[in-house]
Amino acid sequence: MHLMVVGLVIVGVFVAFVRDWASPDVIAMTGLVVVVLTGILSPSEMLQVFSNSAPLTIGAMFVLSAALVRTGVIDQMGKIFLKMAGTSEIRAMIVLMVMAAGLSAFINNTPVVVVFLPIVIGLSRTTGLKASRLLIPLSFAGMLGGTCTLIGSSTNLLIDGIVRQSGLQPFGMFEFTKLGGLYAIAGILYLLTIGRRLLPSRETLSSILDVNETREFLMEAAISHESELIGKNLLETPFAKMKEARIIEVRRAGSRVLDALDELHFESGDKLLLKVLPTGVQSVQEVEGIVFPGLPEGKYGLVGIELKKARIMEGVIGPHSLMVGKSLAEINFRQKYGAIILAVHRQGENLKSHFENLKLAFGDTLLVEGPADGINRLREEKDFVSLTEQKQRTFWRSKAPIAIVAILAVVVLSAFKVLPIATLALVAAVLVILCGCLSPESAYDAVDWKILFLIFGMLAIGFAVEKTGGAELIAKGVLGLLGDFGPIVILSIVYLITVLITELISNNATAVLLAPLVIQMADQMGLDSRPLIIAVMFGASACFATPIGYQTNTYIYGAGGYKFTDFSRVGLLLNLLLWMVATVAIPWLFPF
Repeated sequence: MHLMVVGLVIVGVFVAFVRDWASPDVIAMTGLVVVVLTGILSPSEMLQVFSNSAPLTIGAMFVLSAALVRTGVIDQMGKIFLKMAGTSEIRAMIVLMVMAAGLSAFINNTPVVVVFLPIVIGLSRTTGLKASRLLIPLSFAGMLGGTCTLIGSSTNLLIDGIVRQSGLQPFGMFEFTKLGGLYAIAGILYLLTIGRRLLPSRETLSSILDVNETREFLMEAAISHESELIGKNLLETPFAKMKEARIIEVRRAGSRVLDALDELHFESGDKLLLKVLPTGVQSVQEVEGIVFPGLPEGKYGLVGIELKKARIMEGVIGPHSLMVGKSLAEINFRQKYGAIILAVHRQGENLKSHFENLKLAFGDTLLVEGPADGINRLREEKDFVSLTEQKQRTFWRSKAPIAIVAILAVVVLSAFKVLPIATLALVAAVLVILCGCLSPESAYDAVDWKILFLIFGMLAIGFAVEKTGGAELIAKGVLGLLGDFGPIVILSIVYLITVLITELISNNATAVLLAPLVIQMADQMGLDSRPLIIAVMFGASACFATPIGYQTNTYIYGAGGYKFTDFSRVGLLLNLLLWMVATVAIPWLFPF
């Protein structure tokens, strides 16, 4: 019965991941709850899951990566990229991919991509290079670089934790650097040759509007003391029918009114901020009961009306943004930021209308127009990545050497096995906080808690599969089908299956499900399990064919104006190439 329940849990979790029924961490933790409530795992065994060192190490590495960002190290690398990139596309691609891969070998690749995103967009504006020709190489290079060291990817650390719990020899810091180097070289050469021919030339979101549509201005007006508009709802006024002018902000007694505009009732002295086309100025002037700054009440001539040029900003919603899962109406976007949404890019489509009730999601790219203060408020919003203007952050550059030394200490001391990597990463994370490289609040914000809880949930499900004999049963079934082919063919098939599953669900979830299975398979074949484990490790990092398989792909999806098929066209061939590299190189570097 327990085996049947575990089977249903695995199927249910897999379907829920693919159908996106809930957040991956919620799905995984639901699986954990089921295997505990059904008695498959005892409470003590559940706590044993939380003793795995991998999530602790991954969390500490998030903090160390954030310290490098906060002290300006990654920003400085971005400036070096701008100096070296020039105006040649191939030169820019080479510099970008080498830098992204090199940085991602030692820190989380997500902050690398997030920092480089607006830099690449800015380069495309000043040089005429297409951002869509550079952003896929940026994301792919970050993934390739993560395969070069133990700390380069959360998947590497997670599988190392499973290996430790299985009583096998843990991985060394540079144990698979040769294989990762081959991966990175093969991937970069592919993107510079065949892949470059397949990269699309897409327009970014800000380029889809007509020229006339961007010639809009901001106009200030006020409700007069004897106005007939006092006490009326916005929908009851002439403003509701205007197409050339829209109210985007109302101020009362010096403060912004945060009520939804369609629920707001005007009061005497309310200050209005309107977005107007040049042809709409006359319509606004003709509304009775409003006055304009600098003009006597009741005189509505054009002279003296204050028109301000609106600012346009393009930005990507990050996974931890407070806007995720909410519509513009629920956020009260227009009132909160004094700005309006001109367009939304989602899953390859540029939406210019009917998106007011659309639930915003991670990866959505917004084109926003509004006054300078409203745009600045939005730009500083948590986990909103501006592609037009970088956040004006004060970097703690004097602390940069401390953050760099902390990362290097983890790498070097781990390589010489002075202490376990979990201990080293935790000590280093605490030290960068104590030394002022990062505030405690920023450190907590830097940790991707959703990934950690996804890992805990999947570890519990994996433990349940092993305990019920499911892993052994599946391993025997697979060997029954493939046993005649020999270990190298089995390794090749394991890698391919890992890649296929990873494109559908989380790479970490795939690693947790498959790593125990391949350990069982190796035991039953009487072979060293290391080659098969590495096949799973590298296959789970090969998320090139879809924009949803890996977080960095989702970040660049809207920013580059991509369609879903753009990733498939470029990424499928890269997956096939790396499959061949893995089939040849893994048995060569890690013999059975």
